[in-house]
Amino acid sequence: MTDFAHDSAAVQAATDRLLTAVTSLDDAAASRPSRLPGWTRGHVLAHISRNADAIVNLLTWARTGEETLMYASDDARNADIARDADRPFVVHLDDLRTSAFRFNSATAALPKDRWDFEVAMRNGVTERAARLPFRRLIEVELHHVDLDIGYELDDLPADFVEREVEFLASGKFAGHADVPALALTTPDGRVWQTGRPAEQATTVEGTPVALLGWLTGRTDGAGLTSADGTPLPTLPPLG
Repeated sequence: MTDFAHDSAAVQAATDRLLTAVTSLDDAAASRPSRLPGWTRGHVLAHISRNADAIVNLLTWARTGEETLMYASDDARNADIARDADRPFVVHLDDLRTSAFRFNSATAALPKDRWDFEVAMRNGVTERAARLPFRRLIEVELHHVDLDIGYELDDLPADFVEREVEFLASGKFAGHADVPALALTTPDGRVWQTGRPAEQATTVEGTPVALLGWLTGRTDGAGLTSADGTPLPTLPPLG
């Protein structure tokens, strides 16, 4: 269930964890590879900041009703990340802080009667304004892991992990032509259905963290088993 105020507070808490963690970095550390192929930590830091501003654009659109695109284009998004990746670390740190402030201000400014307003994200995906803080939370939490500075999937808050598994199973991969029918199952009996409809589902079992790692492409499915013993299917990238 979406809770705009709860999710907005969760973003602030996750951002505070991130800001505390990255203070140990310097210019050399920021230039080293992240866990994302082809991206340094600087690329990840730049993306986190620019994503905050992108979601501010959507919150502004929801508040005013005037179309404000998330990014001018995919090319512009990628160019901004490439431009900012090699900045001195102190500039990254200031950008993280100030973009987070703009995000917090934008969530505080959105009245409740605009929470159901729908905006267009990247790739034609539409989203209710009430869900935008959770969208931002996904970016902060997962990219904190991608920085490879000691924050791991196992460190993610349990409620976030379960909500993200539900979000991906019921949204991103539900009905996806390239994903076979799957029943994502935990040892304590929770089940999320996803993939192609009208097929007999293959059961994939593991902890919520193991499922999250696989669904988001952060792991190869370590810790998961399929009921019939076949290899786990290859999932499409999140994009």
